[in-house]
Amino acid sequence: MTSMVGGQSDDVHQPAVQQASVTMDEYKLPELRLKRKMDDPSKEPLILVACGSFSPITYLHLRMFEMAGDYVKFSTNFEMVGGYLSPVSDAYRKAGLASAEHRVAMCQLAVDQTSDWLMVDTWEPMQKEYQPTALVLDHFDHEINVVRQGIDVGDGTRKPVRIALLAGADLIHTMSTPGVWSEKDLDHILGKYGSFIVERSGTDIDEALAALQPWKDNIYVIQQLIQNDVSSTKIRLFLRREMSVRYLIPVPVIHYIEQHHLYEDDGAASTTDKGKGKQESNQSG
Repeated sequence: MTSMVGGQSDDVHQPAVQQASVTMDEYKLPELRLKRKMDDPSKEPLILVACGSFSPITYLHLRMFEMAGDYVKFSTNFEMVGGYLSPVSDAYRKAGLASAEHRVAMCQLAVDQTSDWLMVDTWEPMQKEYQPTALVLDHFDHEINVVRQGIDVGDGTRKPVRIALLAGADLIHTMSTPGVWSEKDLDHILGKYGSFIVERSGTDIDEALAALQPWKDNIYVIQQLIQNDVSSTKIRLFLRREMSVRYLIPVPVIHYIEQHHLYEDDGAASTTDKGKGKQESNQSG
């Protein structure tokens, strides 16, 4: 593969991080960037979780959190206290899926170099079996509200944190399609937790929402004021054709891909495509 970024003058270029192998017994929820105390105790604390392949992570994945942050700040009574990327495990077996080790490393490079509040959680990618989205949200709810007993409101008392799913409009489209998601899982995700949905061009979100009326008060639609339709699928296609992906994904991620020779062909460093079955969504490529 030819070089995708040119010389070594990039200020953000760092040597690729070598991720140490961690077992489930050693697992700990990342909390270095988690807000410890609320700024406004009258608001409801919120943590957003984005689930997906992230193969590879793109600037749109990161930008979705920023758009959600603006929406939360100006249009809701929530206070954002944290944001997590949760890459799917290798059991997903989707075409173009690099190993969980590589995807976690790329996500970590991306948030380390571009964000001051996002974190990468490794619980889901460490699982040997595919974890439904509902169970992933349960995991965050347990870690935040049971293990850590929520968040300090400012006077030493604590209140529970709302955990919510952050996704693209294509997720809502699959949720509104009969037979793709079970009613039980929809009620668990949208009823108990809720979802923040970023609009995307080409998706009729009003039609999708019409089929999800029982949970309409727990679905927050974020308008994309500057349209961006970059996807991991398009990035992989560009890489296979040896085209530039600069300014579409973070530079450290590009260097990592080059170093590990990822996405050079349809099957390189990827698992076999056997489908994810129910609950598959394409919100993260």
